[in-house]
Amino acid sequence: MELLGSLGVLVGIFMIIFLAVKEMNIILAAPLATLFVIVFNQMDPISTLLGTEKLQFMGALGNYVMSYFAVFLLGSVLAELMKSSGATVSIADYILAKMGHDNPYRVMVAIFMIAAILTYGGISLFVAMFAIIPLARDLFKKLDISWSLIQTPVWLGIATITMTMLPGTPAIQNVIPIQYLGTSLTAAAIPSILGAIACTVWGLWYMKFALNRSIAKGETYATHTKDEEIILEDRELPSFGASILPLAVLVTIAIVGSVFGNEFWKTNVIYFALIVGILLAIVLFRSFIPNTMQALSVGAQGSIGPLFSTSSAVAFGAVVMAAPGFALFSEMLLGIPGGPEVQLTVLTAAMSGITGSTSGALGIVLPTYGQYFVDAGMHPEMVHRLASVAANILTDVPHGGAVITFLTLTKLNYKNGFKDLFTVVTIGAIISAVVIILSGAMFY
Repeated sequence: MELLGSLGVLVGIFMIIFLAVKEMNIILAAPLATLFVIVFNQMDPISTLLGTEKLQFMGALGNYVMSYFAVFLLGSVLAELMKSSGATVSIADYILAKMGHDNPYRVMVAIFMIAAILTYGGISLFVAMFAIIPLARDLFKKLDISWSLIQTPVWLGIATITMTMLPGTPAIQNVIPIQYLGTSLTAAAIPSILGAIACTVWGLWYMKFALNRSIAKGETYATHTKDEEIILEDRELPSFGASILPLAVLVTIAIVGSVFGNEFWKTNVIYFALIVGILLAIVLFRSFIPNTMQALSVGAQGSIGPLFSTSSAVAFGAVVMAAPGFALFSEMLLGIPGGPEVQLTVLTAAMSGITGSTSGALGIVLPTYGQYFVDAGMHPEMVHRLASVAANILTDVPHGGAVITFLTLTKLNYKNGFKDLFTVVTIGAIISAVVIILSGAMFY
């Protein structure tokens, strides 16, 4: 029975990946893959799918939505205000003007910086993609460099240091651990910074390596795409200072509140920071947004897809964890030598691969195993930071919502749009995790 159940877990994981590769929406793919886990493990289908417990499909989905609806909603609204006002373009133009348009590597570094600034300012990686990729496409065409190289600067900017590593980031992946560990957005600050530096150095080195390799092969923009002509909209934009202010204030409030606030303030500062950012954006960009009410509505609507995609992946992962067949894998993961730090890293990485979501993995691992690792001797801040970084190690699986969105926007495929993604995100996260474990031993 246990072996059959374990086989069912593997089949379920295979099915959710297969359906994602076939471009089925994860909201549908997740319950379908869950059925395989249920059947092989002889679980009650009604209670497992419709029950309200935390390790039942609808229960896990609902709990995730209730816990993080506000963050997704406010983040999406702010992102839409930044986008519809042209503030994101203004920030991009300013950085590109400083970095130069005629040097391929410097342009790629500029794209990385744009992505990092936007996401560190609270813009979701999904919206950052919509803002950055059209601009980057035009630059790549002018420079006539391989379009597949876009993976490196974009993913390095939106899905590594600003998502899980830098202290103070308002990313959902840095918010989730607070609920279960009583930590703050700046948890394990020094190891976090060291890990972020290591990941950045790796990413920038690989970016240069990939560019030189592509040029040596004679690759051009047309090598991996048959893109149509792009027409850039000519419009009045807010100044760089005004454009960056809502993001700067958001990050400042988040960091100050996390460092100097009481426990309540540390837990809830992200909501206040996002609201202040939204109010500032409305005031500063009122003359640049054609219809503010429409922008607010579009932003609110834009939060629904990412929220339910992630919560569906979380729900699938929750059922997997509840399946009798998962016990074998759990024992193997928790029995890995190297201490609780290594065990936490491997367990969280495995769950990110199962769910295809960093926040999904954290939403499963921390409420179930967070206290276990604290009791094993880890400092809560180290559990917070290491789990966040580890959740990024295998999140670049084919059924990941971010991967699907990226491939759709860039018109790349899994063959030419995955290798550099894996190198930057997975290897970068592993390097960062190693640095955090080693440096954390000196501070905690």
